[in-house]
Amino acid sequence: MASQKIPTNMQAAQIVEFKKPYKIHQIPVPSDLPPQDLLIKVAVASLCHTDSLVQEGIMGTPLPCTGSHEGAGTVVAVGSDVKNFSIGDRVMAGLMYHTCGACGECLQPEYYPQLCQNSGGFLGITTHGFFAEYARIDSTEAVKLPDKVSFETAAPLACAGCTIYRGVILSSVRKDEWLAIVGSGGGLGHLGVQFAKALGLNVVGIDARDEGLEVTRESGADVVIDARGGHEKVVEEVHKVTNNKGVTATLNVSDAEKAMATACAITKMHGTVIQISQPDSVNIPFRELIFRDIRVRGSAISTPEEARDMMQLVAEHGISVQTNVFNGLGEIEKLIQLAHSGKMKGKGVVIMDQEQIRKEKELGAGL
Repeated sequence: MASQKIPTNMQAAQIVEFKKPYKIHQIPVPSDLPPQDLLIKVAVASLCHTDSLVQEGIMGTPLPCTGSHEGAGTVVAVGSDVKNFSIGDRVMAGLMYHTCGACGECLQPEYYPQLCQNSGGFLGITTHGFFAEYARIDSTEAVKLPDKVSFETAAPLACAGCTIYRGVILSSVRKDEWLAIVGSGGGLGHLGVQFAKALGLNVVGIDARDEGLEVTRESGADVVIDARGGHEKVVEEVHKVTNNKGVTATLNVSDAEKAMATACAITKMHGTVIQISQPDSVNIPFRELIFRDIRVRGSAISTPEEARDMMQLVAEHGISVQTNVFNGLGEIEKLIQLAHSGKMKGKGVVIMDQEQIRKEKELGAGL
């Protein structure tokens, strides 16, 4: 079932050649809607670090591909089997598309369907994403937005928020225990600080940029440490507030060469370090693994259930996303330049539809 006035063609920003800028041109609006899918009119699309990997050809993306895997918008058509969404619903899109639901990765809760080998791929990474006026998404992965949560907040949460929230949950840090975040002032890190505080955790935020340290403080970290003071200084500062034991767990969202070594060193013996950033290699001193028994695991996107829990936490605690707003596809290159400058505070977003932004303000969407 579809709403009226869905056009035949739309503007989109696509990767048509690796290591080249996005091409902004007309492409067809998705016309075939599988039974479990939604067609949304994109309101806001967000830029993520992985988008640069896609542009470089590192993710094995079939070309052409519409960029951005973080999107939010309004439902304009629903597939025949969709029961939980209606035309007019405001939604955060899921990154995953059509997991099989039957393989070991999908069925075992210890793992996550993102590892499903039979899925339809990842929106904006291996199939078309949200730098477009319309997008086709999987309803089983989508999340309805509470009235108070804006598209500008929701779009970055679709990957960055879900990813760091999953890390906080996997850390198993209990209320009043210490969690550290290395790279706490970035797009993921500043959300992790807020999620952890909302869950009652004590947070050490570590960053190496003036902008990142400022955002870490604004996000509510209990202790903020400048990594430019050096590895030993960071460890010393963490031990000061943890009775010389180290934090219960650490999330590493920094690509810096020595970030993982620092993450391990500030974590207590037998503690857990969760690697979320995606550098070419992760370097861990053997002493941390062997003599201190640091447990290391990787993590990526959350489950749909975790994404819905995250959205409720955002609404209940007024969690905000630091955004750098750009208007329309014509400003994408300006956004990319800012992202590569090292001066960005938080996340970069592109407003795709000003009319949806106006309408949601009438609803009172202030977060």
